[in-house]
Amino acid sequence: MKLTKYAWLLLVSFFIFSCDPDDPDPINEEEVITRVTYQLTPVGGGANVNLNFSDPDGDGGTAPVITGGTLAAGKTYTGKLTLLNEAANPDEDITTEIEEEGEDHQFFFSVSSGLEGAFELAYTDADAKGNPIGLTTELTTVKAGSGTFRITLRHLPNKSASGVKNGDITNAGGETDVEVDFPVTVL
Repeated sequence: MKLTKYAWLLLVSFFIFSCDPDDPDPINEEEVITRVTYQLTPVGGGANVNLNFSDPDGDGGTAPVITGGTLAAGKTYTGKLTLLNEAANPDEDITTEIEEEGEDHQFFFSVSSGLEGAFELAYTDADAKGNPIGLTTELTTVKAGSGTFRITLRHLPNKSASGVKNGDITNAGGETDVEVDFPVTVL
């Protein structure tokens, strides 16, 4: 009889303590990105400017191919980012995934000293909480300059940290999914 009591107690304890009602959240892995295109379309007409990054074999191996562009001073451009994983078969459109997981991603844009003050950039899209993503932007050229225009995609940034909503990467944290330096000239 005592053995039966202990067996039941052991069995009940096993079921109570072995069930975990708080399953861990699934890990959202970083994206594999082998192609980045930043298409700038002049408001009011004119030729598009496409900044392109292509690294079909991913990190290591063959060096990436980066194509910059020339922008006209005193113009406003609408910007649209497209990202692909060309290592997948067929190619995987990462843009849609970033848009769907907008709360977990943000693009940051910065320039080298030769382009400081040459243009202003504003986010034109937002995630479900109203924080910027950066897949679409508005870029207005202010003055001539030449240098490097950097686009950085952060995965799991702290969007509530100081300056992050305004595009300051300093306090963003998170992991970098992709970072590309494009040569850009404003004439």
